[in-house]
Amino acid sequence: MIIDNPDATLAFQSLDPIQILDAIDSVGWHTDGRVSALNSYENRVYSVGMEDGRNIVAKFYRPGRWSDETILEEHAFCDALLERDIPVITPLKDAAGRTLHCSGPFRFSLFPRAGGRPPELDNPEQLAVIGRTLGRMHLVADTHHFEHRPFIDAWRLGDDCADFLLDSGVLPADQAPVYESLVDELLPEIHDRLDNVPYREICLHGDFHPGNILWGSDGTPHLLDFDDTATGPAVQDLWMFISGDRQYAQARLGELLDGYHEFREFDERELALIEPLRSLRIIHYAAWIARRWQDPAFVQAFPFFASARFWDEHIQSLREQCAALDEPPLIY
Repeated sequence: MIIDNPDATLAFQSLDPIQILDAIDSVGWHTDGRVSALNSYENRVYSVGMEDGRNIVAKFYRPGRWSDETILEEHAFCDALLERDIPVITPLKDAAGRTLHCSGPFRFSLFPRAGGRPPELDNPEQLAVIGRTLGRMHLVADTHHFEHRPFIDAWRLGDDCADFLLDSGVLPADQAPVYESLVDELLPEIHDRLDNVPYREICLHGDFHPGNILWGSDGTPHLLDFDDTATGPAVQDLWMFISGDRQYAQARLGELLDGYHEFREFDERELALIEPLRSLRIIHYAAWIARRWQDPAFVQAFPFFASARFWDEHIQSLREQCAALDEPPLIY
């Protein structure tokens, strides 16, 4: 059952350490009183001390975002990856095998605490390791299927988000017409590209960027935060590692795909989707903050969102994407 009511939202926004510890204790885990917030906005995530001396991570899910079935489908995908020795941080199970817990208005999951550092994106060897890990992950994804997770598509991440921003009044009055003109130019091209570039839909991490990797001391990249798991093209899990000028992006793409091809073939036609997917992420990012603006945590984390400068930079990014879509795709 999805929890979607004002009382649950208020409880989530005012979640305090006592409630966190009580919720975890109520489902059979034994905390020792230590709790500290970790960097997260969509959900509330905490490091929690246990009586046995270890630390675990507790993720409290934002009400109204995912159904229980959707969350459990994410957990099942992570389990399938771990069974194939993909280095994924998966939810801890209780004695009954449950990974999703409920206490009062809160739904939450518990995870082992993992250490590590961010990957070095200028390190060709590390990029190749990331590529190999993704290739292995997508081999498992080829045999997996989602029924409840969303799709990577232009309607959800583009049209719906742009309509929300224009209808909500969050855009400054003098910039709204410019924004509308740009998305009216961008979105038909994005739809056309996603409709006409052939690709196979597979299960994805969905939000795979350097911040969702912890590089272990043994050289293993541990994959985190499958909260945005979705169905879509394989390149969705690759493109966020590819940025900078064309020569630099081309080199990084080659290093990633060299590793990827050791385990799975990559359809190079999907490279034409990189800039459409980047454009969708830019549009979705602004709408994501706007939709959460009633949450005090977002006001504190993104104070620049209410400034004219944010929208100047956002509109400039969209202009750059209009030009990028006219460029030939990267090649491998």
